Amino acid sequence: MSEANTRKLMEDLRAVVADAEALLNATAHDASEKARDARQRASGSVEQARKRLEELEEDLTARAKAAADDAGRYLKDNPWQSIGIAAAVGVVVGLMLGRR
Repeated sequence: MSEANTRKLMEDLRAVVADAEALLNATAHDASEKARDARQRASGSVEQARKRLEELEEDLTARAKAAADDAGRYLKDNPWQSIGIAAAVGVVVGLMLGRR
């Protein structure tokens, strides 16, 4: 899963958690036993989802930092190869844009 897709998924999950919390707050005045039980279960589920979302965010951040560190290390270890790769990419992009 790409980083953009992962970030979009995390944003969607945050929205779901926020909506569930709003629903719980909106039904707080309902005093029936079934409603109370449902709110307790939903509250627990929302809390678990929030914790898992935080864990995923920390994991994604750690992976992004590791990838940036690896890229930086590669550039330091192989500066001429990096320049050559960047030049080749520039030529390919230039050729593609020139054909339009």
